[in-house]
Amino acid sequence: MSDMQAALLSSSKRQLIGSRRDRLRSLAMIGLSASMVSVIILIASGLFLLLFVSSLEWFLVASTDRGISVVELLSRLFLSGSDIGSGLSAIFPAIVGTLALVILMTLFVAPLGVATALYLTEYARQTWYTKLIRISITNLAGVPAIIYGVFGLGFFVYGLGGQVDELFFADRLPSPTFGTPGLLWAALTLALLNLPVVIVAVTEGLDALPDDLREASIALGATKGETVFRAVLPAALPSVFTGLILATARAAGEVAPLLLVGAVKFAPSLPFSARAPFIELEQKFMHVGFQLFDAVLFNRVEPGDLGWISTVALVLVILIFILNLIAVGFRTVILRRRVPVNPF
Repeated sequence: MSDMQAALLSSSKRQLIGSRRDRLRSLAMIGLSASMVSVIILIASGLFLLLFVSSLEWFLVASTDRGISVVELLSRLFLSGSDIGSGLSAIFPAIVGTLALVILMTLFVAPLGVATALYLTEYARQTWYTKLIRISITNLAGVPAIIYGVFGLGFFVYGLGGQVDELFFADRLPSPTFGTPGLLWAALTLALLNLPVVIVAVTEGLDALPDDLREASIALGATKGETVFRAVLPAALPSVFTGLILATARAAGEVAPLLLVGAVKFAPSLPFSARAPFIELEQKFMHVGFQLFDAVLFNRVEPGDLGWISTVALVLVILIFILNLIAVGFRTVILRRRVPVNPF
């Protein structure tokens, strides 16, 4: 056997060993990922089952003690909140307020988050200053939520809201219109809270795109704007929807900032109007998470109250799940109907 044949044989053996190692690593990563997913599913299923069983037991016991049907008890829980538990208000207005808050927050955070990510990735020069900004945005995702609540109270409510009252509602002063916590300021505060999450998700999606996509678009005669909005952004849509899904779930379950910027235990009416724009942005609102927080923290909770507390928690979990399901479904429909990337 010649030296060349021996070298080729040795090289083939090394490639075979390397490919086996790669396959083993891949199998190990797949097994580890599957194990982690299984553990998460088991924990989530256990918590959901615990809340469901506790709620079901409370419904059966409470309806028997009060001598009413389960349907009537469910009606009281969702519509009036009376004769249910200490400090509990109706859940239906809280569900409506939560949905209104999430929709408003999404309208604010989606364009601002996507625009910021596009600028940092596609237009800004990649200098140390840009890298510092991106690191700072990532760190903002870890700031405690209550800090955003304090900022929202000072900047939006008393600062911006006070200026709006002086300019447009001076005849109503000293009674504030927008210079008091309300739905608009709560949505803006949660938009700031979730803005780093959306920016980071979209930025990572844009960074993952190959430079060949941009170069090919430019080579075909497309401008910078056409390349970004007709080639790059459509290819990054999965990352955009991922960021929005995370923001939606966090907004529906977040409570701490709402303590300062608009959520209340009881609101006299829903934040809607028969006149355009059909929503009372300055009005305070009810929130499912806030109802649970208020009932547990500011009222004396007895052991028998665990059932209705579990019921409210279960409603919040189901609401977040439905919102995520709608967002995922919307993302799936959009991506299926997406036309092939074409800069022209």
